[in-house]
Amino acid sequence: MPKLSILDLVFVNEGQELKDAFANSVRAAQAAEEFGYNRIWVAEHHNMKAIASAATSVVIGHLASETKTIRIGAGGIMLPNHSPLVIAEQFGTLDALYPGRIDLGLGRAPGTDPLTTQALRNDLKNSNNFMKDVIELQHFLSKESEDDAVVATPGMGQDIPLWMLGSSTFGAQLAAHLSLPYAFASHFAPDAIAEAIAYYRSDFRPSQKLEKPYLMLGVNIIIADTDEEAEYLSTSQKQSFVNLRRGVKKKFQAPIDDMNSYWSEAEKQMASHMLYFSFIGSKETVKKKLEVFIERYKPDELMVVTSIFDIEKRIHSLKLLSEII
Repeated sequence: MPKLSILDLVFVNEGQELKDAFANSVRAAQAAEEFGYNRIWVAEHHNMKAIASAATSVVIGHLASETKTIRIGAGGIMLPNHSPLVIAEQFGTLDALYPGRIDLGLGRAPGTDPLTTQALRNDLKNSNNFMKDVIELQHFLSKESEDDAVVATPGMGQDIPLWMLGSSTFGAQLAAHLSLPYAFASHFAPDAIAEAIAYYRSDFRPSQKLEKPYLMLGVNIIIADTDEEAEYLSTSQKQSFVNLRRGVKKKFQAPIDDMNSYWSEAEKQMASHMLYFSFIGSKETVKKKLEVFIERYKPDELMVVTSIFDIEKRIHSLKLLSEII
């Protein structure tokens, strides 16, 4: 069976403040550690009222300080927004503070809208330099950079595990070329999953750091005591996707009884497509569906998104999932 990990979007719930979002993430992280999860990642998103992980490395440090053994990382840092040197220094600092526990996943999307991208001082053309920037970051983190004129301090020689993130075949091909583990964002971009996996596994170049492909797949999982309750809890995530399509900025919404009164048919089709790899239901229901998914794609690890408004119910879902896998 694959390892289990969590992608925490650090949701800011309606009626709560930022401090509540961080407190909920700490509680979920501590519970995940207790339940035997492998790692927790947070993602770089900007200008989103419902997500509090914009300062991604700061949030990672906070979660690492409140846990003991579970790996904590970025899923991911949007590298075109940053200098490779700055990211090497930030994650070198994190690794020095929490040795052996820090991951660095890299993406090439801006993680936001065009206006915010400009506010980040990011030229959209920066994504064209993504491969070059990844290689530069690798060098800053390697011992080979020790005698360079510019040295990442902290960072040099720490060889922090890098991951390639992607929602298309581009990331898969780059991960294979650079001998990196690959995380595919199937939790919101299901279309290219089979093609991306095939590219990654067939083109992978073994290296001293990684001898064979290592595949992580994103999935949405909401488990409750009954199928009906799980479907009810899932309406928070569905509202979030509809709001994103509408360009409406809201905090993360409480679940509602009737989604059909909230979304149009077109919005329902859009959300249903993007959330295709969602496993919602009782423990028994989710177990059966997950077994089919795992048998088909054979991931080494699942990165689980559990978008539940109530933190107690979210922790309960994580516990039930840990009993399945």
